[in-house]
Amino acid sequence: MSDTSIDPFTQVYTRDPSIVARAIAGEMILVPIRQNMGDLESIYMLNDTALFTWQLLDGKHSLGDIRTLLSTEFEVDEQQAGQDLLEMVADLKRIGAVVEA
Repeated sequence: MSDTSIDPFTQVYTRDPSIVARAIAGEMILVPIRQNMGDLESIYMLNDTALFTWQLLDGKHSLGDIRTLLSTEFEVDEQQAGQDLLEMVADLKRIGAVVEA
């Protein structure tokens, strides 16, 4: 039987245009600009690592590329960087902040 699963690190994501990043009180947050008031529950605060990742979710970099850049920039091993990246992307997908490119 062949393995038909897709390597998640080959996937490419892009930021949803209905989410904007804004600096407020020294913190970077993602804010939905949709019309639904329930979207206010989707405000997402970014730390330095998450902001670095957010900027690379541009429809050009694969998750593998981003994992490598995270590992280099923040001096963490690629396995940990990859695990953290997949968790962040899952969170961003859940709030509708990223879509597959």
